[in-house]
Amino acid sequence: MISEKAKAKINLTLDVLYKRPDGYHEVEMIMQTVDLSDHLQFEEREGNLISISCTVPYVPLDNRNLVYKAAELIKNRFGIDKGIHIHLEKNIPVAAGLAGGSSDAAAALRGLNRLWNLGLTLDELAELGAEIGSDVPFCVYGGTAIARGRGEQIHRLPAPAPLWVVLVKPQIAVSTADVYGNLSVSDIREHPDTISMVQALADGDPEEIAKQLKNVLETVTFRMHPEVEKIKWKMLRFGAMGALMSGSGPTVFAIADRETRAQRIYNGLRGFSKEVYLTRIL
Repeated sequence: MISEKAKAKINLTLDVLYKRPDGYHEVEMIMQTVDLSDHLQFEEREGNLISISCTVPYVPLDNRNLVYKAAELIKNRFGIDKGIHIHLEKNIPVAAGLAGGSSDAAAALRGLNRLWNLGLTLDELAELGAEIGSDVPFCVYGGTAIARGRGEQIHRLPAPAPLWVVLVKPQIAVSTADVYGNLSVSDIREHPDTISMVQALADGDPEEIAKQLKNVLETVTFRMHPEVEKIKWKMLRFGAMGALMSGSGPTVFAIADRETRAQRIYNGLRGFSKEVYLTRIL
């Protein structure tokens, strides 16, 4: 039996440039892993079947699950004639804009690569991951990176200075398809400054990082779910250096340069949401 961690991600920036002929949107975003993880355990089983168990009852255990898709892809691509059972311990909120499912799939690719001694590099695993979902390639690498295209083109960046992060997941579901469907690129008034954020990360300047946080999907999700915007403003009132919605939401995160400040934000928000997490940038 072997195990693998799957880490959550946040978007420090998220820009949508245009709608592509294939129906997807061309994006440019800076993605960052944080120290909130699911845990996967892998064990070979009799027969040639894939089975999944999970600590959360509402997670699908069939081929709707990206972990199942990852195992299926590896087995088919490399002719693996062995059964596998994968146990998934969920700590990352589901459908939260934190790439939990994509990170689980990436961890499955890394774990099965080790278990079956396939010798694949991270770059090769990221290529496989792009066949599963747009966020999977970034999740294969983790760390800090610019993602372009549909999100699958990854340019890795040096690790930033350590920052504390408070995550709040409101008790609503947000459809990524609906958010993009309600987005008009021509209506975007202010785009993220990717170059300035890269420089702020390289300089390790928390104030400048906070200043450059920007997600063009916020206005769409805020219009559809005003409670998401309320959480962001509560974070700022409780002393966050900066706050931003991650992905298409509904999770909002706050950043702080000191643990005491982050703890104050965390304590202040626990009365407003059941799912509040105190973590760090990795």
